[in-house]
Amino acid sequence: MFHSYIFYPLLLQLFSRNRSQNKVTYDLNEELPDVSILLAVYNEEEVIEKKIISTFNTSYPIDKIEFLIGSDQSTDRSEEIILKYSERFPKLKLIRFYQRSGKVNIMNRLAELSRGQILLLTDANVFFSETVIYELVKHFKQQPVALVGANILNPNLKTDGISFQESSYLFMENHIKYLEGILWGGMMGAFGGCYAIRKDYFIPVPDKFIVDDFYITMSVLEQRGKALAELNAVCYEDVSNRIAEEFRRKSRIATGNFQIIGRFNKLLSPSKGGIAFAFWSHKVLRWMGPFFIIGAYLSNFALSFSNTFYNLCFWIQCILLLIPILDSVLRKLKVHFFGLRYITHFYVMNLALLNGFFKFIGGVKNNVWTPTQRNQ
Repeated sequence: MFHSYIFYPLLLQLFSRNRSQNKVTYDLNEELPDVSILLAVYNEEEVIEKKIISTFNTSYPIDKIEFLIGSDQSTDRSEEIILKYSERFPKLKLIRFYQRSGKVNIMNRLAELSRGQILLLTDANVFFSETVIYELVKHFKQQPVALVGANILNPNLKTDGISFQESSYLFMENHIKYLEGILWGGMMGAFGGCYAIRKDYFIPVPDKFIVDDFYITMSVLEQRGKALAELNAVCYEDVSNRIAEEFRRKSRIATGNFQIIGRFNKLLSPSKGGIAFAFWSHKVLRWMGPFFIIGAYLSNFALSFSNTFYNLCFWIQCILLLIPILDSVLRKLKVHFFGLRYITHFYVMNLALLNGFFKFIGGVKNNVWTPTQRNQ
């Protein structure tokens, strides 16, 4: 766990010194490729209008943009809002699905219907900055580049939940992925909220696979394409602030992560070089975190009776495990300590990984989803 969270990021920082991101890029004055923006929605009336407006207000030439929205049998006003804006923006198209299909199946179908050379996959609650589409697409001038991920920021931080902790985690993840792209062209998984891929590299995600963004990124690396992170491609997302809501979301993602290990286990071979090192260090070891925590606790308990050092380590772990309970009590009293909340966030997210593992063992029945609660 020390390697995955501390040592690996430090190694990336060291090895990437004096190295830079891809410099072979499109200029805004050049002929830019056509882009198809793909979005799956289910009951997103709270955010869909803002999403559409932020998309068509970007600096990318509007005649180069096709926006396809698949509605997964929405029962609110989402479809009504989309149809209203399709009159204003002719390249905005609504594709209705008359039975719940799941995000993966909708994205696969939208990719089939798309006409752009570049596909931009996004979420309803991720709002674009003015330059985000160009900042993503500019890298596709270099042929080996097959996928580019955006930099998603949270503009609404609150002290009463975990939005500060989630934002810190996202910041760290963005930086790690950026450095992986510089070193190996092997960013470990684009954030599903916003990323672009060459259509030629898009492979439909199999049914019942949950984490479509990670699957698509790893399939690009399997095809020997390069995957980069572009920190200037800024988007804004209302990151989850509620621990219970984030636990549910992380558990679902964790279930999909364990599916990924089985599907792309060949990328863990030492013969894959930096890609394998990144996969092990950034992802697999972190996903095994709950088992490392349990193993460390039990082994410390066994050793604590015969060694003062391990006895001390055991009691430190006991105190750390009690901190989430203390933090929960203080939170109900409206007392918030950032330090305690970071420890709570760490343990709760590892508990979500453990929960996701058991769900994976139990078998994935379908990939139909319910979005995280919006506007928290």
